[in-house]
Amino acid sequence: MKRMRLPLIALAAAGALALSACAGGGTPGAEDTATPEPEPTFEAGTTMAELAEAGSITIGTKFDQPLFGLNGPNGPEGFDVEIGKIIASELGIAEEDIEWKEAVSANREPFIQNGEVDIVIATYTINDKRKEVVSFAGPYYMAGQSILVLADNEDIESEDDLVGQPVCSVTGSTPAAKLAEIGAEPVLTDTYSNCLEPLRSGAVVAVSTDNVILAGLAAQNEGEFKVVGEPFTEEPYGIGLALEDTDFRMWINDVLEEAYEDGRYEEAWNATAGTVLPFVDPPAPDRY
Repeated sequence: MKRMRLPLIALAAAGALALSACAGGGTPGAEDTATPEPEPTFEAGTTMAELAEAGSITIGTKFDQPLFGLNGPNGPEGFDVEIGKIIASELGIAEEDIEWKEAVSANREPFIQNGEVDIVIATYTINDKRKEVVSFAGPYYMAGQSILVLADNEDIESEDDLVGQPVCSVTGSTPAAKLAEIGAEPVLTDTYSNCLEPLRSGAVVAVSTDNVILAGLAAQNEGEFKVVGEPFTEEPYGIGLALEDTDFRMWINDVLEEAYEDGRYEEAWNATAGTVLPFVDPPAPDRY
């Protein structure tokens, strides 16, 4: 459901009133002449209306994913964070009224189901199993599982080289399930940043998750690690929300498409993940 905008005639009337007021006084300041952006309005009873009325939103995101969701000195930053800000702005919610909650792979569905967050934007792959308990808007980005090794490792070049080897990933993630499927020995932790020390010590031979996450870890630890091989899965990143909240899901898809068209999506990418990774056209949202 798209947000409703004030009719053009109402905007014209507001402009005429502003001009007539100026005629009777001195030179106004810029703040007196600018026509304010109309507040978004939504159908009563929808999640959009409830959030807009509350003036705040709680968003779950990663706090340890460079480029996508990292808790920096000024709070969470990254591409997922910027997507969250775009959605909030379309609800009339300012950045300072967003509550960011750390969401790791294992707690994303419980957070949504328990109402601890309104949405989750956290390198969150859409799949059929997850769609049984939560709904997804998007996808807004297509990633793929890849491999991170020590910079001097010449033995591992593809997923075939991981068979029978200890490889670190995260509990509850699709990459962890894929590792077991291909015959690797998953060594699981709660966050991908916690995989780096086992990789340094030789307790595991590699870390495996989405290529964009690995690229961020490599960039953050320049010279220590490298990403090898071609992606061997497709990981469509979606925005998680309450199951069967169709109006909210469709509205977020509208917002994503508008951000694709007006340049806000590409601007968000270039300011975050785009500092390391090339821009690619976003996938069309799945309006299931």
